[in-house]
Formats: sequence, C-alpha cells, structure tokens
Amino acid sequence: MFDSKNSSPTGIAIITALVTGTISMLIVLLSRGGLVYSIVSFAIIFGTCFFLSRYLIERFIHRRIKLIYKFIHQTKASKREEFFQKNVLPQQSLDEVDEEVLKWADDRKAEMEVLEKNEAFRKEFLQNLSHEFKTPAFAIQGYLETLIEGALENPEVSKKFLSHAHKNTERLIHLISDLDEITRLESGKQELHYQQFVIQELINEVFESLSIKTALKKITCQIKKGCEQPLLVYADKEKIRQVLINLVDNAAKYGSEEGTIEASIYRTDENSALIEITDTGIGIAEEHIPRIFERFYRTDYGRSRNIGGTGLGLAICKHIIEAHGQFIQARSTQGIGTTFGFTLALQKR
Repeated sequence: MFDSKNSSPTGIAIITALVTGTISMLIVLLSRGGLVYSIVSFAIIFGTCFFLSRYLIERFIHRRIKLIYKFIHQTKASKREEFFQKNVLPQQSLDEVDEEVLKWADDRKAEMEVLEKNEAFRKEFLQNLSHEFKTPAFAIQGYLETLIEGALENPEVSKKFLSHAHKNTERLIHLISDLDEITRLESGKQELHYQQFVIQELINEVFESLSIKTALKKITCQIKKGCEQPLLVYADKEKIRQVLINLVDNAAKYGSEEGTIEASIYRTDENSALIEITDTGIGIAEEHIPRIFERFYRTDYGRSRNIGGTGLGLAICKHIIEAHGQFIQARSTQGIGTTFGFTLALQKR
C-alpha cells in the first residue's frame, strides 16, 4: 500500500504509471480489444508513464528540493557531517524533506526573534552606558571650566566645585570598577574562593559597615527572630559580602524613614539555605520585577539617579549568585516593601 510518508520520486512515478496503465487497460477491455491488447497497452502506458513521470519529478521538483535541503543541512552541519549528509540526502522522501524544511524555517524564525531581542537589549544597554558615563564626565568638565575661568580666586567656591568634581570622579571609578567586575563574572574568569562561614555573622558585619547610612534614616537592621541559630554555608565569603552589601544598601536607599531592614535565614533542605533581605520601603511595581537584574535597568530613572548608584548592583548580585550555581529572585508590593532572596550551599560535607 502506498505510504505518503515515504513518497520518493520513484514511488510517485510507480503509482502514477500504475493508475494510468490500469485505466488504459480497462479502456481497451471495454472497447473489446481483447486481453492480449489490454496487457500490451498496460505495459506500454505503464513503462512510458513511469519513466516520464520519474524524469519530470526528478528533473524539475525533487532535485531543487534536495538543493534546498542540502543548503539547510550545510548551514547547520560541521565538516565531519557533510559526507554523511551527502549520502543521506538522496534517500529522503518528499514528505521528510518538507518536514525538515518547515522545522528549519521555524528554527530560523525563533533565532531571528532572539536576535531582535538581543539587538534591542544591546541598543538599550549602550544608550544607558553612554548616559551613565556622560553625566559625571560633563559635570566634572563643567566644574573644572568654571574653576579655570576664575572661580579659583574664590577659595570657598573653588573648594565646593573641587569637592563636587571629586564626587563625580569617584562615581566614574565605581562605574568602571562595576563594569569590570560584571565583565569578569560573565566571562567566567572571576575565580571563586570557597570557604565555610556562618552567614549570620557576615550579615551582622554588613549591617555594621552600613550603619552610618542606615542611621541617617533611622532604619533598624536586624536578623529575624527565630533565624539567629548559626548556620554554616559554603561559598566565596567576600563575594557574598558584596551581594549582601548591595542588597542592604539598596534597602537603605529605598527604605522608608524609621523603617526596618530584616534578614531571614532558612534551611530549605539538607543541601541549601535561603537568605532573604526585606525592607519596608517604596516597593517595586510588578511589571519591573522581571527586569530589575538587568544592567543599568532602573524602575524610576530620575529618582534612582538622584539617590545614587551605578545601576549595576543587582546585575552583579545575580552573576555572583549564579556563579555559585544558585539563584536569586525578588518579590515586592508597592508601598509595603521588597524582599530579595538567594540560595547558598550549606557547609561542605
């Protein structure tokens, strides 16, 4: 029985010739030409139709389809696979070629969509990067030009302008340092130095290091009750310190006056722990949550700039945690606060 799934040019030619020959044979029989004439007619028509159909299909259809199919495979195959493909291609049926072409088209469409998204992300990233560099650079240029034009004669003004220029210079240095850090993390060149340490002790050290900043807004930093029991984790201590500093610093920037920054530590299973940093700040709108770990992404660009920061802190946190083979996520409610949580491996066994 004819199988359309394996319809090769020869198979199609046979079916076409068989149908045509049978019809011609029936016509001869009905016209009382006799059985011998009917068989001869069938043989002639079958042979002629078979060779003609096969030639036409091979010449005008299948050969062109094989060229397309060959092109598709050559764009995907390595040199080692080319010999195999050249020998396999003639054995492919029309339906199999059709399925392969459609699959290839779907794959190319998906690739184009990814490329378009990456291109949009690249343009946005370059635009943000340019803006981040230009803002402090132009500020420094303005202060220095004012000093050169005569402000140096006024000690009070010159000191003020030099102070502003120094702050913007520090901002540029921080930006370059963060870009260098995230580049090393993305390339995998940043080595991790694993060790065992008590996560609660590291959190308290971070709270202490940022105490001046949190005191300005009368923010209370604490470890959640019930989470004080020392828990040993196995990670790069200084990298995790950097993650905690970024998260607590963000919580202080966007936290409410006289609010709270609370750290929670949970043992999720025998192999990992969950660390959460929660603030009672302004919160983040739901539509921004999926993108907050992108480089330079700001939920409120103007307000974020006034508060400070390079816009790379959360992206660095994400890369550090993922370099440990763990994950980081966020949840937030506007007007209530935000929680950032990340996992770490427990002590090495």
